Amino acid sequence: MFGLFKKKTELEKLQSQYKEMLEKAHKLSHANRTEADKLMAKAEEIAKKIDELK
Repeated sequence: MFGLFKKKTELEKLQSQYKEMLEKAHKLSHANRTEADKLMAKAEEIAKKIDELK
């Protein structure tokens, strides 16, 4: 309850974006492999940003 109004840090935002992109890429890989590869590339860019923040 006390964390209700707590804002996400930049690291938490990037981690959630990374997780969402991986999930989308996995679902998309069954239908369209090239689009899934593009999403994976974007996810890797986010992973690099996460590593820089840590």
